[in-house]
Amino acid sequence: MVALVIAMVFLRNLLSVVVLSGIYSFLMATVLVALDAVDVAMTEAAVGAGVSTVLLLGALHLCRTDEARPAHKPWLPLAVSVSTAALLIYGAMGLPEFSDTQSAIHHHVVPRYLQNEVDVPNVVTAVLASFRGYDTLGETTVVFTAGAGIIALLRRRQRNGTGDARGQ
Repeated sequence: MVALVIAMVFLRNLLSVVVLSGIYSFLMATVLVALDAVDVAMTEAAVGAGVSTVLLLGALHLCRTDEARPAHKPWLPLAVSVSTAALLIYGAMGLPEFSDTQSAIHHHVVPRYLQNEVDVPNVVTAVLASFRGYDTLGETTVVFTAGAGIIALLRRRQRNGTGDARGQ
């Protein structure tokens, strides 16, 4: 997966980047299945590897397939990314061990989730229904808006009758 990300950073052909992005999302879904997060894996496979790839290919159909060369070296974004990664790694070092049953989450957060505020016997489904509803609504809104944008661009292109929106 790291090799895919490095390849995506250095490639200038956007079609290749979109295809590698879909492959990365599919591999991430398999990792999530291995971590027993099947519901998240299904979402990643459907949205990340499926819908997002199709929407990006649709957007790519409307523009050039090669990325323009940057006007200057991207040192500031690189410095911000490296600084953010260093801060995240530093913050993660203070977390309790993954299997520590005495950590705060097991005494303060988990009991509230296990109260099962909805009438569903499965804990995972109860958490998704009770606490993640707005998150799911937001994800659905983003995907719907992206799809509507692609459809609007395709209709505009079709209405112009040019058959080529690349400006060539």
